[in-house]
Amino acid sequence: MLITPPSHSRAHRPALLLPALLAVTALALAGCGTGAPGSGAAQASASAAGSEEAVEAKETPGRAPRLVLTHNEGISVLDAKTLEAVGELPLAGFNRVSPAGDGRHVLVATGDAFRILDAGVWTEAHGDHGHSYAGEPRMRDRAFDASKAGHVVNHADQTVLFSDGSGRVDIFDPAALTDGLAAGLPATSTYITPEAHHGVAIGLQGGQLLVTLGNAEGRSGMALLGAPAAGDGQDRAELLRNEDCPGVHGEAVAGADTVVVGCEDGMLVYRAGAFTKVASPDAYGRMGNQAGSAASPAILGDYKVDRDAELERPTRVSLVNTDTGELKLVDLGVSYSFRSLGRGPAGEALVLGTDGALHVIDPLTGAVTAKIPVVGAWEEPEVWQDPRPTLFVLGSRAYVTEPATSSIHAVDLKAGKVVKSAELAHAPNEMTGVTG
Repeated sequence: MLITPPSHSRAHRPALLLPALLAVTALALAGCGTGAPGSGAAQASASAAGSEEAVEAKETPGRAPRLVLTHNEGISVLDAKTLEAVGELPLAGFNRVSPAGDGRHVLVATGDAFRILDAGVWTEAHGDHGHSYAGEPRMRDRAFDASKAGHVVNHADQTVLFSDGSGRVDIFDPAALTDGLAAGLPATSTYITPEAHHGVAIGLQGGQLLVTLGNAEGRSGMALLGAPAAGDGQDRAELLRNEDCPGVHGEAVAGADTVVVGCEDGMLVYRAGAFTKVASPDAYGRMGNQAGSAASPAILGDYKVDRDAELERPTRVSLVNTDTGELKLVDLGVSYSFRSLGRGPAGEALVLGTDGALHVIDPLTGAVTAKIPVVGAWEEPEVWQDPRPTLFVLGSRAYVTEPATSSIHAVDLKAGKVVKSAELAHAPNEMTGVTG
């Protein structure tokens, strides 16, 4: 299974204003190690002529956050406040979506490209306030080439792309996306791992890079690389490594700059130039998917104990306090999926259970503080690419899809209840969003 798109609790830099909204290209994100065939960068470039023209946008009274949902026929873009559809973009294949890091664009991956979807909203700084704009969502014609396009990470004002088929890591400033793509893609620094593998990389302050260690047979840990000595980004000295993380998978950030990845026997933590390992209480205790928060030192993770299971439906989640190294296991009494984990605005841990409720957990004590009914009871499908209820958090609202009824629900986390629901034109699969 591919790394779950981050529950990206990363702080986004405000997007810069464009005089008008530029058109967008279709992108498609490949599944966990399985690249679905689709239109790639070459096909996108072939249709580039004349499609990066300016598009009219209107000023709005405030930020206009939007949601981006995939489905069998393409991508839907919704107004996050009203849940009304503002755009439908056809795109064949199984597509994965992640925030690009600028509050405006979304990266969509297919097997051969990271493509760029302009959600059509942005905010321009103006003195001590800003002006917000909204326009039509578009797919840009320019895309980042990839081989088995995989994980996207936004951290330290950098966006990092990882291609599983080549081990290629591309790093760029997400603010450059807003400067317009007609003249080309943002400048990137590129690093290629010694061997291709299903991995992830995270950019750090000062130009350092964390990258997974592995090959086609398996993955063992992470390395810390220094800032590139040359302009192309490949000349990086290895400063530190830890190979005590079998099956390394996923990533999340706790607090300001503590990075974690999941292992088959615990969690590997990187902070301030050192790796530490938080071990699972079981010989096999996998925490392969995680959700972090800038407001909390604790990481929320899944927890699986059956190495041989084709599909394990766990009922326990893990909470790792990166300040103390303490691990808590919380039994919810119901199972969940890898798309069930999220974090609230105050750092609260959120898990969407198969009972249809959003379970709210104190990340430090492990106490379940609330259960908010949202959708009908459901069961995780055996095929990981198949739709299932999915959780995404934007500000103080949690959004939950319900493929069985082709609907979406908005939960006010402060009020602890569903405040808006809407029917969708298609059964939703993956979901992400932008702040505007």
